[in-house]
Amino acid sequence: QVQLVESGGGSVQAGGSLILSCATSENVYSNNYMAWFRRAPGKEREALGAIFPNGGWTDYPDSVKDRFTISQDDAKTAVYLHMSDLKPEDTAMYYCAAGLSAASGSLWEARRWKYWGQGTQVTVSS
Repeated sequence: QVQLVESGGGSVQAGGSLILSCATSENVYSNNYMAWFRRAPGKEREALGAIFPNGGWTDYPDSVKDRFTISQDDAKTAVYLHMSDLKPEDTAMYYCAAGLSAASGSLWEARRWKYWGQGTQVTVSS
């Protein structure tokens, strides 16, 4: 059973920063692409970036390239989402995903990801 455990969410003022973490097993970490998504109230799930920990490859959609980055910790088999200059519109539930399916489509489509964490809430106040 694949487990993805997110943590680090909370409340922050606009302009602040936050780091979210996603811990998983060694097997998942070493053999899968992983990604971060978010879902704001009333909106669809939005991709924030992806990483292949076994090699360190990362990529980001153009919409968040300047403010969000992903890092990894091999010892902890965890990936992190570093968020800066947060805005009220960044308020959302943030999810970690793993396991990119072979289905056709963009890397940034949520339907392509097989495993999901429970999510961690981020609230940004003005």
